[in-house]
Amino acid sequence: MTLDRRNLLKLGAAVAVASTALVTGTAEAATTTLPPVPGMLGDRKANELWYQLDEIALYHPAQEVRDAYAILFPFIQQNAPEGLPAKWRALSLEPGYPHNYAEFVKPLEQPLTTLSRLQLGNFDRFYRGDEEGLMKAFAAFGQGILFDPRRADVESEVHTMDGDPPSGYHFWHAIQRAQMVLDIDRRRWARITPMLGFAWALQSIARPDHRHVNPGLPRDQVRAQARYWLPRSTAELDRDFRSTPYPDSTR
Repeated sequence: MTLDRRNLLKLGAAVAVASTALVTGTAEAATTTLPPVPGMLGDRKANELWYQLDEIALYHPAQEVRDAYAILFPFIQQNAPEGLPAKWRALSLEPGYPHNYAEFVKPLEQPLTTLSRLQLGNFDRFYRGDEEGLMKAFAAFGQGILFDPRRADVESEVHTMDGDPPSGYHFWHAIQRAQMVLDIDRRRWARITPMLGFAWALQSIARPDHRHVNPGLPRDQVRAQARYWLPRSTAELDRDFRSTPYPDSTR
């Protein structure tokens, strides 16, 4: 299975920062002390949300995340050689879904629980009680309007999903559905999964540059995708994510 930095980012929860916030209870206070970053463009808090996921899940993962990956990725490579999204799609088309998918991912319950708890902790660090703000952070991510010069060293200054088409959205959906069928923070992921689809649709339309800030889509176009995606049920989202490489809503 090929993993790029964004696939890892989406799986890796914000471990060191999120863990500290969960233990000390300082998560909300952290959002008020973000220093300015010269050259940064786009919403400051949204930039930091995605920066921290990158930083902690990929560049400086804690041992807890490395241990989770050590279980997760070999399992996928051995049991879903064509990739987890392909395995999820095949099982989702069978009569036994979602129970068959729950049985398939059951061996991953421990690492998925760890990653879910810590990733949600990072979301809460920046957007606790602000679902609209989190939705806007996903929308900005999809459009590629968050420019962060701190990522110049990896030649990807824009916080957005790698690739065109951006296949990481399908990977993250398969992970979120695994967490939901195992009842791992199910209700919270049911609220976040529509935001993932929303970001996927916006990026599929915008096809943003990864090294230069992008202008963003027309407001009416963003609103149209929001009207489609944000009310979607879990079953409807499953149907949407069976579409590859782009969502039907953008055609």
